[in-house]
Amino acid sequence: MRDLGAGLGYLVRGQRWVLEHGRAFGFGLFPGLITLVLYAAALVALAMYGDDFTTWATPFADHWSSPWGGLFRGFLAAVLFALALLLAVLTFTAVTLLVGQPFYDSLSERVDRSVSPDGSAPQSSRPLWRDLWISARDSLRVVVRAALWGVLLFALGFVPFVGQTVVPVLGFFVTGFFLAEELTAVALERRGVELRERLALLRARKTLAWGFGTPLAVAFLVPFVAVFLMPGAVAGATLMARDLLDEDTATETAEDDGDSHENDHAQTAGSSRAG
Repeated sequence: MRDLGAGLGYLVRGQRWVLEHGRAFGFGLFPGLITLVLYAAALVALAMYGDDFTTWATPFADHWSSPWGGLFRGFLAAVLFALALLLAVLTFTAVTLLVGQPFYDSLSERVDRSVSPDGSAPQSSRPLWRDLWISARDSLRVVVRAALWGVLLFALGFVPFVGQTVVPVLGFFVTGFFLAEELTAVALERRGVELRERLALLRARKTLAWGFGTPLAVAFLVPFVAVFLMPGAVAGATLMARDLLDEDTATETAEDDGDSHENDHAQTAGSSRAG
């Protein structure tokens, strides 16, 4: 239970960090907004043309007596849209991180520097194109895993009582785990930690991953909320990644110390000019 609270604590600390660093928060919004527009357009198109698609896909229902053909196709259209919505929630983070990798890598490095005792941040030795390829490949693997879980849970949702009570709760925890993996990947990939090792780290501390990712899974059901929480989620996941690897964390941020030195220098220079 302690890890469950610690995971939530990292999420809160991450949101606080980006609010205290307004420029990082502003830049971190762009990838989420781009992904939101793309997903919204796809879902609107599905809502508009879903009936046409189900009609095309079920020619055998053309000869069914009324109203059974219409009811069957309407049910299929509703199931198709619900499944698309579930997959959108499961994949939103992975796609946003892929679209905004340069933004989030920079943000994650700033977080690392701000809490590192020596003010340093691990950096990838690979070229950018290689990092992008590895990120896309690993994101696809995670999305496939998440999609398989999503389809399984969606099917179990039709089981009476269990599908309406237990399955939704399981769905949030499964989604939360994969969200934690996708978000910590930003910091862990810079450290050369491969996907298999990342999954092993999180499986060893599932409650930490659930405490961080499950509240996000609930919040991400609201698209605009997902956009505004993404920068802080990346920041919090960076802090959690340091915990997973047992890295030392300073009590005072290096960036804040640097800002203080700059302010002191500016004040001293101002006093000299006044004198």
